[in-house]
Amino acid sequence: MKLLGKYIRSSLKETILAPLFKMLEAALELVIPLIVSIIIDEGIPRGDSGFIIKYGVFMIALGVGGFVSSVTAQYFAAKSAADTGAGLRRDLFAHINRLSYKEIDSIGTSTLITRMTSDVNQVQYALNMFLRLFLRSPFIVIGAAVCAFIIGRKTDIVFGVTIPALFAFIFIILMITMPLNAKVQQVLEKLTRQIRENISGARVVRAFNRQEDENAEFTERSGELFKRQLFSGGVSGLLNPLSYAAINAAIVLIIYIGGGEVDEGAVSRGTVVALVNYMSQILVELIKLANLIILESKGLASLKRVSELFGIENSMKDGKAEFSAAVSDPSGNDDASPAWDISLEHVSFRYSKDADPAVDDVSIRIRRGQTAGIIGGTGSGKSTLAALILRLYDADSGAVLVNGREIKDYTKESLINNSAFVPQKASLFSGTLKDNLQIGDKTAGETEMYEALRTAQAEAFVNEKGKGLDMEIEEGGANLSGGQKQRLTIARALVKKAGLLIMDDSSSALDYATDAALRSSIKKNGRGRTTIIISQRIATVRDADVIIVMDEGKVVGTGNHNELVKTCPVYQEICATQLGEEAADA
Repeated sequence: MKLLGKYIRSSLKETILAPLFKMLEAALELVIPLIVSIIIDEGIPRGDSGFIIKYGVFMIALGVGGFVSSVTAQYFAAKSAADTGAGLRRDLFAHINRLSYKEIDSIGTSTLITRMTSDVNQVQYALNMFLRLFLRSPFIVIGAAVCAFIIGRKTDIVFGVTIPALFAFIFIILMITMPLNAKVQQVLEKLTRQIRENISGARVVRAFNRQEDENAEFTERSGELFKRQLFSGGVSGLLNPLSYAAINAAIVLIIYIGGGEVDEGAVSRGTVVALVNYMSQILVELIKLANLIILESKGLASLKRVSELFGIENSMKDGKAEFSAAVSDPSGNDDASPAWDISLEHVSFRYSKDADPAVDDVSIRIRRGQTAGIIGGTGSGKSTLAALILRLYDADSGAVLVNGREIKDYTKESLINNSAFVPQKASLFSGTLKDNLQIGDKTAGETEMYEALRTAQAEAFVNEKGKGLDMEIEEGGANLSGGQKQRLTIARALVKKAGLLIMDDSSSALDYATDAALRSSIKKNGRGRTTIIISQRIATVRDADVIIVMDEGKVVGTGNHNELVKTCPVYQEICATQLGEEAADA
């Protein structure tokens, strides 16, 4: 609730006015049975049409006033809830973006999506209904009971027994449904995860003809969700019929007892009608209150899940030192370009406590301005090494040094601003080509963007499209081939003109000629820049200044191509597989 209060304060006026206008509506509604009673007892027996019309007009005025109050209250409640939902989504999205890869990996994408959408929507709806009913319903229940006690006599006991009994019943239902609703949201998370995986991996599913298996799994999980929702809804559904039964029984007693009092002359007919109306009002409002409580239990369960997400903090603490853009060259010449001199000293890292080390006791050195190639088999730790150098993860042990200083000492922002990363999977966003390229540098002009496209070997196919930088990119680059997407993601990184460029197997979809032209162009236009190229191709890394060979998380060879061919068995095996033994020897 503390979290919710933070966002409610931003719409405090609406949050206060909404229930107040609902109370005004409720107060006007409580007066109507008394007016009906007066008309029955005084106007009808005398046949005074003027008296009846006057009080009838008064009732219409009360109805119009109640309608205006209700509409006003619902507007303020909707605005407060919408502002709160928008604030929760905005801050939750920002919080998720501040988390490290480690936290995001452990939480899971489907969980994040469910909590940002379904859970926040549930909180927003629950708040809206709470502001509309949390004062109105109790006010009418209590007000109607007080009015009934004032005008009734022997019927007091009916109200005195029925109302507490219904409140106790509602409380019992609430205690049962709250944990059930939390379970429903957990099952919904699992179903969302399966849907997301199935849609994102649709090509794989169809390629292996696994549609029936996926459908069966979806049916099973959807069935589980259905059963839990049905059970939870069934328990909640007991409220309405049992409440109606109790209230209607109370109305029968009121008519029975009141009828006897009318015969005795103790009360008037109008009073009995007013008592029945008050009991009917209590019935309607208790049903609303019961449904509100069930809805609020769902909202509280969702709010708890959102709060838990806000409670997860980034385990990677930010440094205080700014990454220096200018570093003295050992030769005595100063170069103003950002410089990265990288050392890893006995670095080890594993993705979870129970997992095998992804990187195990690695010590390497990549000097300023060098082009380093990292090669190895699948799962050898190549991408993990890049992630540690970029500080996407923190090493479990050992030290990652940049320019002789522990990488943890630098601010994350300054490290990000001075590095560019091209991931394995080419990721583009819907919008124009210009929008995508300017993700690397918001201030980049057309000259810089075309220069990056030219270096990335993408200018030719962009010109063929005929729209230049205004070319439309569909979601995920669906209107482009794999090689085109890779070249555009490389161009996006080059626009940044950072001191460190890491390409993580990002040219795998390119033919050898384009790949060679790309590497040549990057080297030609990258003076002073440290470049790390991760690949499984010998041809991609063989011209690098230094090649690091990885195998099962360890560095098993370091040197240039000629040195490794003579000294590193793993590299020799890769060469023999890809180039043939004669070519490798040559």
